[in-house]
Amino acid sequence: MERCVCMTMKTEKSRPTLRIILDANALFVPFEFRIDIFQALRTLLDRNFELVILKPVEEELKRLAREGSPQMRKKALCALELAQQCRVLSVEAHSVTTDDAILRFAEKCHYPVFTNDGELRKKLRDINVPVIYVRQKSRLEIDGRL
Repeated sequence: MERCVCMTMKTEKSRPTLRIILDANALFVPFEFRIDIFQALRTLLDRNFELVILKPVEEELKRLAREGSPQMRKKALCALELAQQCRVLSVEAHSVTTDDAILRFAEKCHYPVFTNDGELRKKLRDINVPVIYVRQKSRLEIDGRL
């Protein structure tokens, strides 16, 4: 069942904790671009945040860890380790793609999404969802207002 998690935790700046949905490829960023996504997000956002992955993303990573090429299996296993630092949310995703599940949940809950998938980024921007992505293979950037 799709449910938005209430953002009630307050920061020292009296702003609620920002929840950010991660696409599977966001968890590959540390291995592909050597960017510490946790530190980069702290620098970029300058506020408390919580990283969220949807159950279909976790399932996609597990499938890649089992069935991908040897290099992809290794990346997927490392990404699953990083995912342990995130909150996993169950969503209804019957017969929809992982990207569709992310789109629906982000639009419903108004959470920004961290992804490098160009097609998903465009769809998210079309529905006014802020997108965090890697810029120039060296830093994170936000497209849209938080």
